[in-house]
Amino acid sequence: MPPLKQYGGADGAAQMHHLSADLGLNLFRLPVGWQYLTNSVVGGTLDETAFEKYDALVQACLKTGASCIIDIHNYARWNKGIIGQGGPTDDQFANLWAQLGKAYAANEKVIFGLMNEPHEVPDINRWAVSVQAAVTAIRKAGATTQMITLPGNVYTSAGSFVSSKSGEALSTVKNLDGSTTNLIFEVHQYLDKDFSGTHSACDIDGVKESFTGLATWARAQKRQVLVAEIGGGNEQSCVTNLCSAFDYLNANSDVYLGWAGWSAGSFDGTYVLKQTPKLGINGKWTDTETMRQCIAGKFKNGTATGFGFEPISDANSTLSSNSPFGTGTAFSRLKPIRGTEPYWR
Repeated sequence: MPPLKQYGGADGAAQMHHLSADLGLNLFRLPVGWQYLTNSVVGGTLDETAFEKYDALVQACLKTGASCIIDIHNYARWNKGIIGQGGPTDDQFANLWAQLGKAYAANEKVIFGLMNEPHEVPDINRWAVSVQAAVTAIRKAGATTQMITLPGNVYTSAGSFVSSKSGEALSTVKNLDGSTTNLIFEVHQYLDKDFSGTHSACDIDGVKESFTGLATWARAQKRQVLVAEIGGGNEQSCVTNLCSAFDYLNANSDVYLGWAGWSAGSFDGTYVLKQTPKLGINGKWTDTETMRQCIAGKFKNGTATGFGFEPISDANSTLSSNSPFGTGTAFSRLKPIRGTEPYWR
């Protein structure tokens, strides 16, 4: 189920209202499983009941005034089959995105996150063909101007986005007019010892390990990047290293549009990386230290100009001096249910 009270889930709507109204966050990433949306029919139409529930979450997000990423959380797979490489066909993947593109074509605050964390994809150039099919489907469905985020291999890790050839391959993906306007590279980064996001401590300097090299490459290519997933446990090492990483992203906002902190929604206090705010009996919210100081703090205390949808420059033109989320935007996101394929509880 989605994290909404009317469906028996967490009060995600209230969380998003608090995080936007009180902390200034201006985008939420809303993961959903492909199988959930089509009632486990690969290439099928959106299931009316399932999509109604997911759309309720999207509308709760939009009601805050924030932008909302539609995130298909399938790791480039349908069950174990990789899209375009033995699993679902490009046409089946594109059909899903054609339907979602049509559903949200009129809303400029919807962003299309094509796929969460592809990994162990045998042929990155073939994956770029699948990505192109989805982009073309979205644009043909009428969503001609919204952002679309393009994920690479190796869990779309910031540290390997260039070395894995993901950036090179995805640079071939174009809009219908041949431009790359609002086609944004999506990367993820965790700062624990093995970059997995499964440990509470942040032992890694993300700036040194990941963000500097990617910034140099993206700037040379005249492209921009969204750090769509980053987080850490609620301990001092993460306050130190996450805040440092966000300082770097702020200072390089010509390349980095912002960041999305993982994660809130249905996560309870037992989850090692939870950023779920807690509502007290007095009606006041309490936020985690990493949320307060870093994920939101480095946005509110930076030089943000506020949210807007300035067109992102094409690869053949000069980069925009103002990122569409202002300088140093902080985001938050609601969780999918963990598992082989992500479903809500």
